[in-house]
Amino acid sequence: MKKYIAELIGTFVLVFVGCGTAAVLGCTAEPTAAYLMTALAFGGVIVAMAYSIGNVSGCHVNPAVSLGVFLNKGMSGKDFIGYVVAQCIGALAGALVLMALIGKEYGLGTNGLYDGSIGKSLLIEIILTCIFVLAILGVTSKTENGKVAGLVIGASLTLVHLIGIHFTGTSVNPARSLGPALLMGGDALSCVWVFIVAPLVGGALAACIWRAIRTEE
Repeated sequence: MKKYIAELIGTFVLVFVGCGTAAVLGCTAEPTAAYLMTALAFGGVIVAMAYSIGNVSGCHVNPAVSLGVFLNKGMSGKDFIGYVVAQCIGALAGALVLMALIGKEYGLGTNGLYDGSIGKSLLIEIILTCIFVLAILGVTSKTENGKVAGLVIGASLTLVHLIGIHFTGTSVNPARSLGPALLMGGDALSCVWVFIVAPLVGGALAACIWRAIRTEE
């Protein structure tokens, strides 16, 4: 239960700070200071959470990451389900607090289809999630990387946001997209399935790639 609570807290912070930064700064697809600050906010949250709850739950705070770990036999099916439920609750709670503070006017950091295209949006999210989860599986595969793993993972999330915000606002995380979309409704909710399916496919793809290329001790 402590692991699930840690995941709930971590995902709450991710949505509240990351999506909150995007909302209050008015981040758009155009390259501005708000664009950069939003990418750094998401990456910074992961660094902070990795070094606070990482020793408790591993700091997945993302169903796509949990799926990648599960497929690589890094966690049980029971824990996978518990993690995903906790992450979704945490994301919704983060979005609720954010909405209580700023309302819906700023969008709550929801995602949107790129160029109105489901296909393009699915493609970019699958690729970005695969890159992100592959980085996580790689850096956490050796215990000696423990001291720098949080920094690497946070930098990787910042990296995918730097390109992904232009296209979809960057999800790579089903829980992060679901929480704000449930409260915003409308277009955000109608297309949220894209930002649930694509990251999960990307996470599974990363797990398959890692199992194919990893070296055995």
